[in-house]
Amino acid sequence: QDGDWKFPLESVKKLKTLMDENSRVNPRMVVARARYSPCDEKDLPEEFQPVCQREDAPAIFERLSLAVREDYLCEICANAACAGCF
Repeated sequence: QDGDWKFPLESVKKLKTLMDENSRVNPRMVVARARYSPCDEKDLPEEFQPVCQREDAPAIFERLSLAVREDYLCEICANAACAGCF
C-alpha cells in the first residue's frame, strides 16, 4: 500500500524485479531510477497502469519497491504494521 493505492504483494515483487533488472542492464552504466519508468516495461502488472498516469509515479514505484527490498523480513511485517516477526 502507498497512500490510497493498494496492490497485491506479488505485483509489487514483480515491480521490484523489473526495477532491479533495469538498473543492472549494463554494469558500466547504471540507470538512475529517477530517470527510469517501469511504465515502459511490457511486463508491468496492469494494476500499476493508473499509477503511470500520475506525475509522482516514479516516487510511488520507488516506495513500493522499498517495501519488499528486505529479504529477511517476513511478508506480513514488511507490508503491514505488526510485531512478532523478529
